[in-house]
Amino acid sequence: MVDVTMKVFTTTGVCIPKENYMVDIRGCLEQIKAMVDAGQYFTIHRARQYGKTTTLTALGQTLRSEYVVLSLDFQRIGSASFKTEEKFVKAFCRQLRKKGDKAGMPDSIQNEIEEFITRRENQATLDELFDTISMWCELSERPIVMLIDEVDSATNNQVFLDFLAQLRFQYIERKSEPDYKTFQSVILAGVTDVKNLKRKLRPNEEHRFNSPWNIAADFDVSMRFSPEDISGMLKQYEIDHHTGMNIQEISNLLYDYTSGYPYLVSRICLLLDEQIAGKAGFESTKYIWSDAGIAEAVKILLNESNTLFDDMRKQIASYPELKKMLYAILFYGQSFAYNPDNYAIDIGRMFGFLGECNGQAVVANRIFETRIYNLFLSEELLDNKSYIAASEIKNQ
Repeated sequence: MVDVTMKVFTTTGVCIPKENYMVDIRGCLEQIKAMVDAGQYFTIHRARQYGKTTTLTALGQTLRSEYVVLSLDFQRIGSASFKTEEKFVKAFCRQLRKKGDKAGMPDSIQNEIEEFITRRENQATLDELFDTISMWCELSERPIVMLIDEVDSATNNQVFLDFLAQLRFQYIERKSEPDYKTFQSVILAGVTDVKNLKRKLRPNEEHRFNSPWNIAADFDVSMRFSPEDISGMLKQYEIDHHTGMNIQEISNLLYDYTSGYPYLVSRICLLLDEQIAGKAGFESTKYIWSDAGIAEAVKILLNESNTLFDDMRKQIASYPELKKMLYAILFYGQSFAYNPDNYAIDIGRMFGFLGECNGQAVVANRIFETRIYNLFLSEELLDNKSYIAASEIKNQ
């Protein structure tokens, strides 16, 4: 009989320590908390499915003993609510209202928020909203930390830049006026580097690289899984399943394929646990968790459709400069000095497709190398077949 309480690997949603096999992120959380304690504002910008939401969720739980934690998600705000400042304020306040009791919001502030939502004429603006936030911070017994996930949902909108400008104003005011109260820390999470938002909003204009988020501290905390991180996760699995695997060897092999990309590590482990078991030649768990088992799981991974690869295909098609660079690296072995000011390298790094090795821009891991190579190859074959078919029709 299967133990229903046993943990499982997951690649969807938030990883929960009691339910899922996952790496120990306490060291990462300690580094982020130190930034919060120092009063810093910053963005956790990492590639798709890099553990941002899991990290934010765990961080919120870590901070609650010392801070009032306001956890929001901009994916819950529809695109129509970013059309005007007034609509955004209402949508933002609706999220605040839902969090009010849990965040210890005073009745007077809840009444202000409710009034903003229901107001029909002279609708509330951002400066009014932030005056209320400042009042809340002054009344609160503990400092308030705001976490906002999925900020990419907002980054194409001018109103979001205005929202960042208000955060920037209050941050500077706090620095110049010690008695002024505002958020202790603000953390945004998403793929986009928010410091470059104006470039994204106005791609055809020059000199648009400044952002209202230029007060943000650099976020240099590593979220990549090291071989030691992977080993710790596999030890949890081995305690439950007794496979007899060589944990160090398997950890190094997983890292070799993925370079520690969280989703890819977890996906291969999930495939080993759920799909390789029972296949011909893999009847024993020891054979599953072996070089051959991982090779079989990687083969399945490279041939499946998943959200990460779907997004990869979309982003490569959306950025021709990045596509040309990836093509030159993979098909011609061309070298490019790793210069983050290069637009293609900057975009490739942001999406997690490119990394740095010995001063050169390289494809981030072996899985991405093979998947992108196969994508380009299939496109070429399709183009050639289309050309041949068109020529045959023409000659008939």
